[in-house]
Amino acid sequence: MDRLQCLRVFSEVARCGSFVRAAIQLSLSRATVTKHVAWLEASLNVQLLKRSSKQVALTEAGARVLRSGREMLERYESMESEVRDAVTLPRGAIRVGTPPSFGAYHLMRLMTEFTQRYPDIEITVVHDDGHLDLVAEALDLSIRIAPALQDASYVAQSLLKAQQVLVAAPAYLRQFGRPRTAQDLARHNCLVHTVKSSSGVWRFAGDPPMEVRVRGTLRSSLGDAIKLAALSGAGISVHPYYMVSDEIRTGLLEVVLPECVPDIMDICVVFSTRRNMPTRVRHLLEFLKEWSQSPHPWTLAEPDVHSRKPSRQAS
Repeated sequence: MDRLQCLRVFSEVARCGSFVRAAIQLSLSRATVTKHVAWLEASLNVQLLKRSSKQVALTEAGARVLRSGREMLERYESMESEVRDAVTLPRGAIRVGTPPSFGAYHLMRLMTEFTQRYPDIEITVVHDDGHLDLVAEALDLSIRIAPALQDASYVAQSLLKAQQVLVAAPAYLRQFGRPRTAQDLARHNCLVHTVKSSSGVWRFAGDPPMEVRVRGTLRSSLGDAIKLAALSGAGISVHPYYMVSDEIRTGLLEVVLPECVPDIMDICVVFSTRRNMPTRVRHLLEFLKEWSQSPHPWTLAEPDVHSRKPSRQAS
């Protein structure tokens, strides 16, 4: 039995807390996962996992094996990567976190380009709303989009700035009118993204900056869900321009209060450490930095979005 593979399987079971979920992550049968863990326990002559009908937990011995095993796997993976990179293209698996909307609109296309350049690298894209623990979720990199990063425990590389805009469907504006000032938003049905604004406060650039507490009938942690609600005429929402540029251009959504500029979002790539970073991950990091140097019109609103006059007040 391959000892390293047994350690990999055991580590995944410990991370997932489940033989079934580990089997899915590893693309193995549950029986194979069980066999690998049982062999490791037999070879060490200790019980590594406490099993019940609902969950799997580490024993004290299991926790020690997990710590040492992860270090061993990382050292082996680093050695393997260096040897392979000396004679061939980078290869192996990379796990990348991303906010769901950015992943759908941009990152998947970007990862397609990257894997075309490095066909021996396999990318797994994981939903990360900004709260995932990179180490616990085995993420090599994650894209974070926020006015400012809150967690200083990660290394962050700024890539791009993304401007946001307030939007609403024409049907909503016909029925409820168009706000004339930012303060008027407090009297409108506003669709709140709970990750970006859990307290319901929308912030706008200015001298001094301005804050407005908003509320509405719909809240969600998913940007696309908020966008669909806005398209249906449910209320006013705020989005990165890249999410709504097509709908603005086609008239499905209209810019509200174009003179009010919401917080500029910083698009960053974060990772736990530069130390012992596999070569394949370094290649991806350099690829992202290279990509960020090119013009990206979707990051900023069209020049007239924040200078155009509001349309006539709906009656």
